[in-house]
Amino acid sequence: MSEILLRHDSDDIATLTLNRPAARNALSIGLMEALDAALAAIAEDRSVKVVIIAANGPAFCAGHDLREIRATPTRTAYEQVFALCSRLMQRIVRLPKPVIAQVHGVATAAGCQLVASADLAVAADTARFATPGVDIGLFCSTPMVALSRTVGRKAAMEMLLTGDMVSATRAKDLGLVNRVVPEADLHDATRALAAQIVAKSPLTVAIGKEAFYRQAEMHMAEAYDYASDVMTRNMLARDAAEGIDAFLAKRRPHWTGT
Repeated sequence: MSEILLRHDSDDIATLTLNRPAARNALSIGLMEALDAALAAIAEDRSVKVVIIAANGPAFCAGHDLREIRATPTRTAYEQVFALCSRLMQRIVRLPKPVIAQVHGVATAAGCQLVASADLAVAADTARFATPGVDIGLFCSTPMVALSRTVGRKAAMEMLLTGDMVSATRAKDLGLVNRVVPEADLHDATRALAAQIVAKSPLTVAIGKEAFYRQAEMHMAEAYDYASDVMTRNMLARDAAEGIDAFLAKRRPHWTGT
């Protein structure tokens, strides 16, 4: 029996590949638990600086595994599934390392949520996105949390209320993905973006990622106070001194992550 989640590490990049191709990589309980555990381990792994979430088969992720969910139709079972999914998505946001979604095929419902939760996303030009729960009587309420924090309100509401598929180009226009590339170039383009981030100070990237999401939930004055404190603490780091000195001396910096 093949593993439902694969991990491959190379050049300071960990690639986590959803591996339920026959089920269009639907987020079963097992797959969500595996992905959550892998991210928890990566958080403590100093050899990893960037994470890519990819998928095998014809689709990136078709959302929750509806057959599995309906097999145990109880309130407790439903609560556990959605709590697990919510924990996973927050794990991605709170991970002290950037997460890039490498998207091909379709990313629907919780699959679209996975893309929206990632820090960055690179999509094949043939990829499509949707939150179609409304079509089956189940509004995409948890995907809505990530989607509404990634794209504009009216765009998010249109996706949530109509369930319509959105092209990769349209998804880029909305801010759901960063880059759209030919499908044949998807892997290389995603790796290139990851490699660009790997070259930065891992401490600085971790500080910046945490600050980005925290300030986004604050009022402006509070956000400036918080960001000013973050910059002060960042300036006291060895990597900041090294980076500034290297810039002034016109040489490449040597990062230590401290």
